[in-house]
Parts: sequence; C-alpha cells; structure tokens
Amino acid sequence: MNVHLKGQDLLTLQNYTGDELKYLLWMASDLKQRIKYKGEYLPLMQGKSLAMIFEKRSTRTRLSAETGFALLGGHPSFLTTQDIHLGTNESLTDTVRVLSSMTNAILARVYKHNDLDLMAKESTIPIINGLSDLYHPLQILADYLTLQEHYGGLNGLTITWIGDGNNVLHSIMTSAAKLGMHLRIATPKGFEPDLRITKITEQYSEEYGTKFLLTTDPLEAADSANVLVTDTWISMGQEEEKKERLKAFQGYQITMQTAKSAASNWTFLHCLPRKPEEVDDEVFYSPRSLVFQEAENRKWTIMAVMVSLLTDYSPQLQKPTF
Repeated sequence: MNVHLKGQDLLTLQNYTGDELKYLLWMASDLKQRIKYKGEYLPLMQGKSLAMIFEKRSTRTRLSAETGFALLGGHPSFLTTQDIHLGTNESLTDTVRVLSSMTNAILARVYKHNDLDLMAKESTIPIINGLSDLYHPLQILADYLTLQEHYGGLNGLTITWIGDGNNVLHSIMTSAAKLGMHLRIATPKGFEPDLRITKITEQYSEEYGTKFLLTTDPLEAADSANVLVTDTWISMGQEEEKKERLKAFQGYQITMQTAKSAASNWTFLHCLPRKPEEVDDEVFYSPRSLVFQEAENRKWTIMAVMVSLLTDYSPQLQKPTF
C-alpha cells in the first residue's frame, strides 16, 4: 500500500482517500497486536511531544491521546482554555506559532471547525481534530477498527445512523463509501445533517457504488442494517435546547424492536457517554453492543494517527482484509 501520511493534518476524513483510511486502520491493528497482545515496546514517539488543546471537556479523547502517546515513548502536554486564549484569530495564530516551535503535533478539541482550519494554515506541525462542531474523525476511525475486528472486513456492510445530524455522523458520511459501506440515516425533521455534507455523501455513494438513504423513519433506516449507531441528542453547548430536542427525538430510541428490522448479525455502536433515551439497556448491555471495545479502540486509532503523521514507521503485521 503506497501511502505516505507523514506531515499531514487530520481535520476531516473527507481529505483522506480510501487507501489512506485503510492504512490508518492497518496501523492501528498492527500497534494493538504488537503492544497489547505481544507485549512489545515500540518507542516510536521517543523525543517527541504533543500539545493537547481542549475547549470542551473530554474523557475518551483525552485519555486515549495521553496514554497512547506516552505508551509510544512521547510526552503529551494537556492545555485548557485557562492555559491559553483562543478568543480571537490573532491569539489563536500566536498560540499555534508558539506550539509549533515547541512540540511535534497539536491535537485540538474546539467548538468551531474554522479554528482548526486557521490552526492548520498557521502551523508548521500536524494538526489533529479531536472534535469540532462539524467533524469527529478520531471517533469514526475507532468505530471502523471495531467493525473490522468484529466482521473481519468493512466492504459491503450497511451502517444505520438513528439520531441527530451531528459531527460524528458527518465523519461517517464523508468516509463510509470510500471503504465500500452503505449508509442509511434517520433524523427528525429539522435535525438533518449539514446539506453540503449530504451532497458530498451523495457524490461519494455514486462514485464508489454504495447505497445512501436519508429518511425520518428509524425503522426504515434500520432495515437490513449490520450496524446500528447513535449518539447524544444534546451535544455540549446545546443544553438550552434539551426540552425541544427530547420532544423532537421521541420514537428515535434504539431498542430490540428497532433491531428486529436489522440484519441477523447486527451490532450496536455509541461513542459515549450514553443516555437511556438514546438506546435502552437491553441493547446497550447486550452481547451485540460493541461500545466498550469501540471506546478502547480510540486509543489504538489515535496512536495510529500519531505514528502515521509523525514517523516513517510502516505496519509490520499482515494487512487485514477490508
């Protein structure tokens, strides 16, 4: 696989080809097998440092990035808005220039995706999107690794999203077709994904020969699905909309009744933290639920991103079938 990612940014999976996505998943699988299961020590980040900027609180992204980078021999530095000020373009530019002179990469979790674009423009080191209002690419890489491990391949799978048209969904929409996966989406009226991203998804579906459905009917979307996915209905910053959103999303909870419409080998994903109105306990804690494997895989996929963007290391183990 002739892929070279060193020095690139990871702002959105839209900017990555199918081969590049497969390479990142191969790298994640390689690191997981060699470090977790074979007990190898791979100090691939020795002498390197990672600046981590978090405007929003985080559990899985912060922990997986910190422990993963340290496990590879590097030094992660956690920064909050109390440490740095990102209020203006000038302050953001100044911050990025300073961090570029002291660290080897910046992972940033921000409110506005435009801030990441500006950071990438001003930075001389890779910028990694830890979450923005538009995309959450690190989450989706973890989802794909989880599905790869469970099904033994991704091509031909049907993913069904039932819930809000949010950043997590946008990252699925801009990548699934490149890996040969069909996508079915159900959102309430008024909570659809970004129209621009929907148009891109339609283009990808046509280009890669996959199927794409956008509906308001959860059961229609769940028809023949291999993977049922949802996320929070109320993201950080939307707390004032809680009452309105809970009303709009009535009937969108994923239950065993929803799963009756899915394929016989259906599984369930959720990026966490989960609330019961999004998915009931019977599904969330069932053997079909892959959520905790999915959460752990955030670590291995983030490590794969770091290694791919910062080194010339290539996976040593045999490439999985995608």
